[in-house]
Amino acid sequence: MTDSGTAYDGSAQPDARVLELRERVDRFVRTKVIPSETVLDSGGAEAAAALTVLRAEGRAAGLWALPLPADLGGGGLAFRAYAALAEAEGASDHGPAALGSAPLLDVTMLNRHGSARVREEYLKRLVAGEIRACYAMTEPDVPGTAPFRTATRAERRPDGSWCVSGRKWFTSGAAGADLVTVMARTAGTPGDREGLSLLLVPTGSPGFRVVRELPVLGAAGPYEIELDGVVVPADHLLGAGGDALSIAGERLALGRTLRCLRWLGQAQRAFDLMCERAATRSGSRGPLADHQLVQQHVFDALLALRTTRPLVHEAVALLAAGADARTEVGLAKVAAARMLQQVTDSAIQVHGAAGLGPDTPLPALFRGGRAARILDGPDELHITSVARRVLRGHSRGDGAATRG
Repeated sequence: MTDSGTAYDGSAQPDARVLELRERVDRFVRTKVIPSETVLDSGGAEAAAALTVLRAEGRAAGLWALPLPADLGGGGLAFRAYAALAEAEGASDHGPAALGSAPLLDVTMLNRHGSARVREEYLKRLVAGEIRACYAMTEPDVPGTAPFRTATRAERRPDGSWCVSGRKWFTSGAAGADLVTVMARTAGTPGDREGLSLLLVPTGSPGFRVVRELPVLGAAGPYEIELDGVVVPADHLLGAGGDALSIAGERLALGRTLRCLRWLGQAQRAFDLMCERAATRSGSRGPLADHQLVQQHVFDALLALRTTRPLVHEAVALLAAGADARTEVGLAKVAAARMLQQVTDSAIQVHGAAGLGPDTPLPALFRGGRAARILDGPDELHITSVARRVLRGHSRGDGAATRG
């Protein structure tokens, strides 16, 4: 631990190689990625060119795709080892894309559940950054908390291919993606808990359209997409068919935990900015650091960071071990989202008007903290599901108060 608030879960200290990688990733994000954020946030050709440069520098530094399988061209770092440096990488939203770890969820899902053709045709290109993938689950009239109400439909054609029609929204990265995994109903009717499948759709297919961008709290955001009779090859069905919810559950558990790690990195960044401001800024009554109310902000933010980090790393450890981590992931997701919003709010308060303007990353970090309480399931979903699981354990009389 350090006075800055950085700490690891004490159950498993990273080895020397991982610590060294973490320092290098931290340095790369601070000196290369963060100074480029204004350009990267603007989008368009200039942002694409800047990202291309960063990716080349990440490869040259030996930091490319660290958590992705070595046989596919990645760094082969185990998930628990990667978790030790994911905070540093995720301190900027652009860190994972710049260093090639952004496709981790798609590569993991396709590697486990894709056909031989899908694995052969796409995986190495995804890891290399030659193509990009995204994931489309929620729909305009269907909350992500009720996927069984999915209305997007996939009909089997005589040749075995699928014809997919429907609309999805809040699909991150859809505008620049080459592939999109779509949850669609292949049997039954909306409301049925069975009959949902995942299909990998090439975005260049006739009938695929990006409808519009969906700004999040006024900033650039994900997209709404439409599929109008898009024909998908038979071997682009993931899994056996009808098992979308179990595959999605795997993806969500890993994805939520990754988000928590990155939110920790972003909160640490806001905390450091707050402490720097307090230590260097003086008001009419002397240095801000001498004000008790400023000290209260620092203490509360540090407490939030220190108490959230072990929860996140407990979820990491269980996922890495292949154990049931539903309770721990739910706890971590709610705690990390609240923590990011709290810490960035305190940092803005200590900065005063400067914290609201364009000269610091705090507005973007705060916006991310607020959105975090809805992304990957709202707080309320996790609160009720964790509580029900805990209470079921007690009703069975087995004392299972923490794990489902």
